Amino acid sequence: MKPILKLYRGYANEQELIVMGHVFKPTNKKDYDFLSKKFKNATATINMFRIKTQANADVYLEHNNTKIHTKTLDDGYFKFCIPLMQNEYGWINYKVSIVYKNQKIETQESYNRPKQGDLGIISDIDDTFLVSYTKNPIKKIYHLLFKNVTNRKIFEDVVLHYQALSLAGRENQKERNTFFYVSSSEWNLYRFIIKFTEIHQLPKAVLLLKDIKTNLRQFFWSFKPEKHNHKFEKIKHVLEFYPHLKYVLLGDDTQEDARLYEAICKIFPLSIKAVYIRQTGSTQKEYVTKILNNINTLNVEVCYFKDSSEAIEHSKAIGMIA
Repeated sequence: MKPILKLYRGYANEQELIVMGHVFKPTNKKDYDFLSKKFKNATATINMFRIKTQANADVYLEHNNTKIHTKTLDDGYFKFCIPLMQNEYGWINYKVSIVYKNQKIETQESYNRPKQGDLGIISDIDDTFLVSYTKNPIKKIYHLLFKNVTNRKIFEDVVLHYQALSLAGRENQKERNTFFYVSSSEWNLYRFIIKFTEIHQLPKAVLLLKDIKTNLRQFFWSFKPEKHNHKFEKIKHVLEFYPHLKYVLLGDDTQEDARLYEAICKIFPLSIKAVYIRQTGSTQKEYVTKILNNINTLNVEVCYFKDSSEAIEHSKAIGMIA
């Protein structure tokens, strides 16, 4: 058995490249099977949260004909933040490797470097595009454990909206605006989320998730209501990392997305073009409406919508999409 090297999509601006991943200890457990059904899917999902990370492992990034060395943190996580010297834009491949018993283990991923004038689209995941039943923890756990990725539902027309946003303001149809999926889900679910977005042809995005969980106690603890400081800090980091972009924020009303986005709009008054909040219940929440009205006074377009078709019409009405 060999250690497992997992890479995540990275991102870069004009001066800096950031790529990250995890190193896991050797295991005989099978990797998550996207087609497993019911109890097999539950077992596979639980196994994703029973992984053992490798602390202080040597990790090497190959970039610009240079090999850069770092070591994993206590939870097996590594992150390279290095100066960038190149003129490429869009999605660019990178390679990272580890060495185990004199054998090189190498994995390839990609990072995104947006151009000046791109839109930055920052979207929550659960109950924003992936139907997750966040308001009902028992139902949420049931669907995570017993519904495989092909049986999980996506909200109607959300793909049309996201694909239109990816082309907003673009003359070259091959180029795309930059997407970030920011969630309180853990890195354990990275492959699941990537697979789900690929199945439904959502725009390719950088994922920014929470610290990895490594045992069942942490797994079930993750379903308890919690503060979303993680999401706020990640979104704030993206806006500071790309100050030249204009942003669209998408979330839902099951948790604290409206309040979080209000704080972001106040801190970055020139950066946000529009805020979209999905209504998940039968009626709109009064406090969400008040927050969005306040955001609107900051010269930010807002839309509190039940169906994505409403969000599409709003994006058309404000001239953001064709």
